[in-house]
Amino acid sequence: MALVPPNMTLRRVLVFHGYLASPSDHWFPWLRDELSPEVEVEIVELPDSSEPDAERWISTATEAIGTPTSELAIVAHSLGAVTALHALDRLAGDWSLGAFVAVAGFVDPLPALPQLDGFTAEAPDPTRTAARTLHRVVVVSDDDSIVPPALTHRLAARLEAEEVTVSGGGHFLADEGVTTLPALLRLLPTH
Repeated sequence: MALVPPNMTLRRVLVFHGYLASPSDHWFPWLRDELSPEVEVEIVELPDSSEPDAERWISTATEAIGTPTSELAIVAHSLGAVTALHALDRLAGDWSLGAFVAVAGFVDPLPALPQLDGFTAEAPDPTRTAARTLHRVVVVSDDDSIVPPALTHRLAARLEAEEVTVSGGGHFLADEGVTTLPALLRLLPTH
């Protein structure tokens, strides 16, 4: 299990959903309910998730993030992870992010979903985010049929992140039975 840096406490968590999803899907509401009221949790609604446009998604994410602080965590699922990394790449100045947690994340093209290539044609720079983020974790399943686990492992390496494997988690979707993700609670230092 990922080791949380000592004396780190999060006050705000932004959750970014993925392709074909909304803030009310999968494990997102559960995470919000579990973290509240100690932490302000916002599940960011990314526009038109059935036909996502990279520029619109990245702009929405950039606006939601604002200026990162050590008390902010970003939790991003699938396409939301590459979106959040692009958004962080756009932020100028000297900032520091408390935590970045990618669930089934990727930054390379997905062979089965060429319609999402606009998000990966120009890859974000995970090493830039890694250098400015105190706590980095990538959650991967051993049987993800949408994002090949090898691509999530590759993201973890580029982020210099710890990996947490959830056996049998699929792509962490509600229709696969994943409506809670208890591992996340152990990864987010909220007390």
